[in-house]
Amino acid sequence: MRYLHTMIRVKNLDESLDFFCNKLGLKEVKRQDSEQGKFSLIFLAAPSDEESGAKTSAPLLELTYNWPDENGETETYTGGRNFGHLAYEVDDIYKTCAQLMEKDVTINRPPRDGYMAFLKSPDGVSIELLQKGERLEPQSPWKDMQNTGTW
Repeated sequence: MRYLHTMIRVKNLDESLDFFCNKLGLKEVKRQDSEQGKFSLIFLAAPSDEESGAKTSAPLLELTYNWPDENGETETYTGGRNFGHLAYEVDDIYKTCAQLMEKDVTINRPPRDGYMAFLKSPDGVSIELLQKGERLEPQSPWKDMQNTGTW
């Protein structure tokens, strides 16, 4: 058995791609549009998995976008919190969180411990960031930041 991907449904494809690619740094490695089914599947890989992700040998994130109906309406999805979360390992959790904040991403659970942080996608999916290797020494401003919302 081999883990292939995690699928999440998204309401606004452009907003989700901006978040996951431009802000979080994932790379689109494959896309499938179904005219008959009226949906798009976009597969994203972490930068270090980009090459193997294109061949589906690395775990991928699949964004499923169901096209608007004949009235131009798209379904609203709820329960992102019930899903749990996606987790990504990062080289420097402080640097990553600072870069995300510069791009107007809210860090719901700051990396006070130098090891773990949480944020949410535009569709409310929780994303956990974990420091690669040993936890970093707690430092300001992170060690004094409070939680925001839920994660």
